[in-house]
Amino acid sequence: MPRTVHSITNQLVAQSRAAALTAVQVFNNPLVEFKSETFIVLMNIAWTYLLHAHYRRAGVEYRYFEPRGKRRYYARSAHGAFRYWSLRDCLAYRDCPLDGPTAKNLGFLIGLRDEITHHMSPVLDHYVSARYQACLLNYNYYVKQLFGDRHGLDQHLSYSLQLQRISRDQLVTPKEAGLPGNVRSYIAAFDSTLTTEDLNSDRFAYSMLFIPRLVGKRAQADEVIEFVKADSDMAQQLNALMFKEVERPKFLPKDVVQQMRDQGYQWFSMHSHTQLWQSLGAKDPTRGWGVRVAGHWYWYQSWVDLVRQHCQNNAPMYS
Repeated sequence: MPRTVHSITNQLVAQSRAAALTAVQVFNNPLVEFKSETFIVLMNIAWTYLLHAHYRRAGVEYRYFEPRGKRRYYARSAHGAFRYWSLRDCLAYRDCPLDGPTAKNLGFLIGLRDEITHHMSPVLDHYVSARYQACLLNYNYYVKQLFGDRHGLDQHLSYSLQLQRISRDQLVTPKEAGLPGNVRSYIAAFDSTLTTEDLNSDRFAYSMLFIPRLVGKRAQADEVIEFVKADSDMAQQLNALMFKEVERPKFLPKDVVQQMRDQGYQWFSMHSHTQLWQSLGAKDPTRGWGVRVAGHWYWYQSWVDLVRQHCQNNAPMYS
């Protein structure tokens, strides 16, 4: 590899890591009230430089150009600097090294950045924090995967100290109603394009469960967090008992009706569904069965389960 390529690649990696570390520092700073936009912008820079470094080392032309015959005419700024691929274009390249859920996580953040410009919505900082966490963990994985363990951020970062006990109520306080309408609409529209595997992937959104406890071993006495393997019996029991969605899947009325028909209740119609929700006052926001987003009503899984139970109780009518 020519020295210039090697030198610029190292410089890009260094700039990438600096942007990522700054993003974490900003997000963990208690004096910063609105963190989302800054975090997304800095992580966008971090990922862009990281992929530029990868493509440069691989010999991929990541500058914008227009072919004219056998020559390339490169796009430049007003002062003559080359224009390089945006993160969106880096992700779209056929040989992008990132896995699907990681790329979709970044695609979500890119779109979210466009929706939150000039909007102050502190609720958002917590509401999609699982996706920010996944973005950071994905970055740490790929910077080490592509350029070696010595570039990992985990050697510089640790758990942030808290000024109060973390309660479960504190962790689930963010509500969709506190988000701007365009942001709620964007999240609902984006999530509707994802598969169940994407939504459940920790590369797309990474959540953790904290349980305070007293340790019984001296070696553990000074550890703030103890990690339990996700596939262990303990983790599965905890998930069954404690798990509660922060970002819940949403369904249009036609989706609810189609699910019932797919399960054998072919006479359950849109009219049947309308009569049911009207009789129960199901669109009362206090019931928690759904939410209005950008003029459309979406139902949560809890409502789908209730409708299924209704169909089962009235099977002769619908099947």
